Amino acid sequence: MTVSEPTAPEHEPESSFDIVVVGGGQAGLAMGSFLKEHGRSFLILEAGSVASAWRERWESLTLFTPRRYSSLPGFPFPGDPDGYPTRDEVVAYLEEYGRRFEHLIEEHAPVRSLTAEEGRMVLEVDGRTITADQVVVATGPFQSPYVPEVAERLAPDVFQTHATGYRKPSDIPEGTVIVVGGGNTGFQIAKELSATHRVVLAVGSRQKPLPQRLLGRDLFWWLTTSRLFNTTVESRLGRRLSTRDTLIGSSPRELRRRYGVELKARVVDANERTVRFEDGGKLEVDAVIWATGYHPDYSWIHLPICDEQGRLGHRRGVTEVPGLYFLGLTWQHTRGSALIGWVKDDAEFIAGEITKLQERRREPAAARQTERV
Repeated sequence: MTVSEPTAPEHEPESSFDIVVVGGGQAGLAMGSFLKEHGRSFLILEAGSVASAWRERWESLTLFTPRRYSSLPGFPFPGDPDGYPTRDEVVAYLEEYGRRFEHLIEEHAPVRSLTAEEGRMVLEVDGRTITADQVVVATGPFQSPYVPEVAERLAPDVFQTHATGYRKPSDIPEGTVIVVGGGNTGFQIAKELSATHRVVLAVGSRQKPLPQRLLGRDLFWWLTTSRLFNTTVESRLGRRLSTRDTLIGSSPRELRRRYGVELKARVVDANERTVRFEDGGKLEVDAVIWATGYHPDYSWIHLPICDEQGRLGHRRGVTEVPGLYFLGLTWQHTRGSALIGWVKDDAEFIAGEITKLQERRREPAAARQTERV
């Protein structure tokens, strides 16, 4: 019997597109909708599966935006328009939305680097190269989970997880649980855990509680009807609002009275099983859930996109690098920029900017062709 020599794996050929969208969540899908509408050659690259950020949230998560305000372009969110979709409903909705793009979405394709060469964008995707005239980074605000250094001082037998790793109360060991972080995520997880655990919530900053419903109407009806949601980050009011955290459908008073959750000040230190607070108090804990948010991670982008303080530089998602855009950022333009029902507004704007740049680039080429004739 003759044993043949193993053949080397074939590498996929270089691919070229007008536009590449990085990220297959709500922002990337909204962007794809406008690009398809304009007849552009594009590809959506997703590191995991469509809606991967939503799959990583806890099982009982429910949106605080009703279904009528949770739709992407051209596809209403199914179900009661005044009801609130669950995590699994959002995942199913985005999966269905993604099917309209057929072969235009490539899943499990993490982008390892983004550079520019001779006027084109160059993306390295696990051993192969993809080039594009323009790139939209639609990875959203939930990128690298942030856990403070104090977590390292807790004993190994104290259960710890970031909110992105929390799924359900039965996964958390018995005893005292401290949820660190006073945003909507921290409050919602504390409420759920209170049915089965002793729960303490540590809040590091003050938030403005807003009711889910007011005078029989949902909060988002009031925000859209009053046009407050149209306030831009460049306005005086927008700059003020963008630095304030809001609680929707929750309040410290409700958490104490209805759910029996004890509120504590900011966590400043820890030792073994003891957590210490800013006001001098301390608490022995069995588990910690860090609802402390996320850090952006653009280390894979090797282009001048950040200022000296490391902040991303852009105007409504348009950067100083020609042909490079961002989409789905918190307060990218308005309060709704990172929300599923409003990301389409920025996507439509960026689609227009993409078209303008393509037309500007065509003009010199057309002029050169005319000169030759």
